[in-house]
Parts: sequence; C-alpha cells; structure tokens
Amino acid sequence: MRWLRAIFFLVIIAVAGLTAAIFILPEPEGFPILEYHTITDNPTPDSEVYNVPPAEFAAQLDYLKENGYTTITLRKFAQVLNGKGKLPDKPIILTFDDGYEDNFTEMLPILEAHNMTAVVYVITNLLDKPGYLTVAQLQEMQRRNIEIGSHTADHIALNWQSDHVKMNQIRGSKNFLEMNGLAIETFSYPNGGNSEIVAELLKQEGYLNAVTGDVGLNNLKTNPYFLRRVHIRRPRFGIAEFKFRLWKAKIFAKFRD
Repeated sequence: MRWLRAIFFLVIIAVAGLTAAIFILPEPEGFPILEYHTITDNPTPDSEVYNVPPAEFAAQLDYLKENGYTTITLRKFAQVLNGKGKLPDKPIILTFDDGYEDNFTEMLPILEAHNMTAVVYVITNLLDKPGYLTVAQLQEMQRRNIEIGSHTADHIALNWQSDHVKMNQIRGSKNFLEMNGLAIETFSYPNGGNSEIVAELLKQEGYLNAVTGDVGLNNLKTNPYFLRRVHIRRPRFGIAEFKFRLWKAKIFAKFRD
C-alpha cells in the first residue's frame, strides 16, 4: 500500500508542477496551422476518423472569425519571410491533406462563405480517381484563391525510401501539377516522414516550405521546412474539442520553444 501512496503523491506533484508551469511560462509566440482531411456527411470507413462534417467545419470557421483569426496561405507566409509584407495580427493557415473530392464540393463553398482561404495538398497519382479531386477541380480551386501543394505522388513516408524514390515522389508530383498550370511551392510530408535529407531535396526542387504532423505553433523563426500543425480529427465534443486542440498546440509550444 505504501508504494501505491508514493505513486499517487508523485502523480499529484507532477500534475501540480505541470499546471504551475503552464501558467508561469510566458505565452508562446506563433500561429497555428490546422490539418484537415475530409469534409463530408458521408465519409468512407477509412476516412471517418479524419472527417469533419460540414456543419461542424462551418462552426469551427465561425469560432475562428469571432476570435479575430485571419486565414493566410503558405505562399503568403513565404513572402513575409522574404521581406514582402507582414502577417496579420492573428494569422492561421488551414490545410487539407490527400486531395479528397469533398474539398471542392463541400469545403470550398463553406470556406468562401466565410471569406477564408486554405492550402490543399494532393497525392498526384490519386487525382481523377473516384472520391478524389480532378485536375480540373484543382485548377478551379486555384482560380478561387486556394493554394495547391504536393503530398507526393503515392503517399509514402519518404524518410524510409532511397534517394531515387524520394526524388521521384518529390519532383514527379511537382512537375505533374505544374504541367497542368498549378503553382506548387509547398509540400506536406506523408505519414510523418520528415527529415533533414528530405527537406534538402525539397529545397533543391524549388519548394519554399513544408508542413509536418508535429504539434505546435509557428513563427518567423520556425524552420519553414518543418512547420508544425494541429490535427483536427472527427469532433466528438463539438466546438469545445476544437478549442482544446488549439489550446494543446499552445501548450506544446510553451514547452518546446
């Protein structure tokens, strides 16, 4: 029984220390990048855990607008890094991975109704396949102020691949999209497969930045090839869960930065 009491008190001390640190540490500098996937009322079994229903998505955008956030693209962030313009007071970037068709049919109208923008990362070998965006839809999205980025050709974790495969995935996807009139400057690492080697290849191929799956905030000092994101999964507790995920990113930033 003594060891159980000891563990109990150690847990209490750890929680108390963590709580104190949260309130004592200064507010972290930086802005969030949100990671979405599908926006639909009818997700597939494979995508259900990553899906946000349209009504919930609209409520999340309402919350961001009411709290003074301004959406920007990764292209805008790159421009500011290069000394062209400045960030708004409360910037936020909305990103969508994989290139699901509902990004055009469901997400885009809701986004435009809120006068917001986003970045859509596509897997090029899935384009024009059932359930995924078409090249024509991507071109229309770009005309409607959505930034398009690469999520590789086949959605494989690059850090486990040979240099030849890495380059084929990075260069091949970019070339295909650019041949279809899409401006590609940003990249999303599939399956958390980021590394210094992959980042260097991205630089060589003309990508200006890349987003990871790591939790946290970003600022002008953050390495642009390892930008952090907040993963927005299927909500179970409405807007309260969305607020919690934004708060969680701040907490990670406090201790990491």
